Amino acid sequence: MKGVILAAGKGERLRPLTDDRPKVVLKVANRPIIEYVLENLYPFVDEFVIVVRYRSEWIKKTLGDEFGGKPITYVEQLPGEGTAKAIESAKESVEDEFIVANGDIYFEEEAVRELVSAFRREKADVAIVVKHFEDLSHFGKVEVEGSRVTRIAEKPGKIAGYANLGIYAFRSSVFEFIEKTGLSERGEYEITDTINLMIDAGLKVVAVPYEGYWNDVGRPWNLLELNEYLLKNRLKHEIRGTVEEGAVIVPPVEIGEGTVIRSGAYIIGPVKIGKNSRIGPNCFIRPYTSIGDNCHIGNAVEIKNSIIMDNSNAPHLNYVGDSIIGENTNLGAGTITANLRHDRGNVRVEIKGKLEDSGRHKLGAIIGHNVKVGINVSIYPGRKIGSNSFIGPGVILDRNVPPNSLVVVRQEKLVMER
Repeated sequence: MKGVILAAGKGERLRPLTDDRPKVVLKVANRPIIEYVLENLYPFVDEFVIVVRYRSEWIKKTLGDEFGGKPITYVEQLPGEGTAKAIESAKESVEDEFIVANGDIYFEEEAVRELVSAFRREKADVAIVVKHFEDLSHFGKVEVEGSRVTRIAEKPGKIAGYANLGIYAFRSSVFEFIEKTGLSERGEYEITDTINLMIDAGLKVVAVPYEGYWNDVGRPWNLLELNEYLLKNRLKHEIRGTVEEGAVIVPPVEIGEGTVIRSGAYIIGPVKIGKNSRIGPNCFIRPYTSIGDNCHIGNAVEIKNSIIMDNSNAPHLNYVGDSIIGENTNLGAGTITANLRHDRGNVRVEIKGKLEDSGRHKLGAIIGHNVKVGINVSIYPGRKIGSNSFIGPGVILDRNVPPNSLVVVRQEKLVMER
């Protein structure tokens, strides 16, 4: 059985972190999202087929030609948008039975085990992993009678029910129905429409309930949610680097090879720090923080519940709270990320031109890649800075910054005799 991973999308809702790369390669707890998908499919498949399009070179560079000794085949998505077209792209690379998973979701191995078991036990044509939610406003509703799926409906509003999690088992008969699938109202070829056609034709589609953790990484705060889950549940206390006398490590903390924790650093786990990073002296790293490879967290810096990606620095007098910092980014001395509104309401973030409620009481900055932030910059909660931007000294950043921007403060100065 082969595992097909859908990884052609750009991830517009995750900008600026996807300004120059697909979302599936973004790192959470210092590993690309797509690696978790491959890891949890691994026991059940012989080969991986990855459907790519946007900036596919990033995925190929990240994964290479195999994962854990099992080969990876890359196929370009066919023209047209949507999951049905993505799955059709793998037609020549799969056999009669195959698994499909979205490349931008997190799930546990248990979900795939139950999927494969039900698919074969019930001799189904399609099996779908589903999860019960009290609010299906953001999900398609999977209607069931017993274990059989009778319909997959569009987002039905704020009602309870089963949601489609984006993990499937198919037989090759699905391709016949993909050819008959028309454009949806969103202008895409949706695999859920294909499955409805299969139900109408009398084919057997079964739902596989899953009660474990699942995360659809579609918005920046989902990265923080997943980071917290992984650090809380999958982190092992392991120190491979050097910890100087006078540093305090409260387990669990994972520290990579070549990393130095200098005297006066105080780290409360769960925290994960990559390879060849410099931490301290005299800094405070609080729980649910992941810091990548080749990073510098310096004197009088406090970080909590944040993701700092590879080759980025918060070297002096910084506060980084509930924030995401992309790769190759530097925060100037005195840069502060605010993470709490004065009215203590939920932080709202602009997503594709509209303000969305993050559902989070605390949310800091979302900063892209290759950003340089000058000294004494203050950033409002939930603000985004596009990749390859420069923020000049003393800026109070109260609005989002597009990619490739320069932001400076104009000052009027009066110099006079005392």
